[in-house]
Amino acid sequence: MEMKMKDFESNLKQLEEIVSKLEGGELTLDQAMELFEEGVKLSRFCNAKLEEAEQKVEVLIKSADGTLVETPFAPQGGEAAE
Repeated sequence: MEMKMKDFESNLKQLEEIVSKLEGGELTLDQAMELFEEGVKLSRFCNAKLEEAEQKVEVLIKSADGTLVETPFAPQGGEAAE
């Protein structure tokens, strides 16, 4: 099965569908392995897109005087990502 890399949202939805199928437990081993492999590729793609977005957020945050200031993105927990 050849996988085309679409946008983040499409890939995330496809990854969720794969997880659901794998959790269902009604697949043959070969089917499960094929879906797992596709899921890993989708997961890596989504992770790379999230990291790319995080880097853009860090670069685009401006200071009060309008200059760009690199500020680490802080997730909801409040600590800056490392």
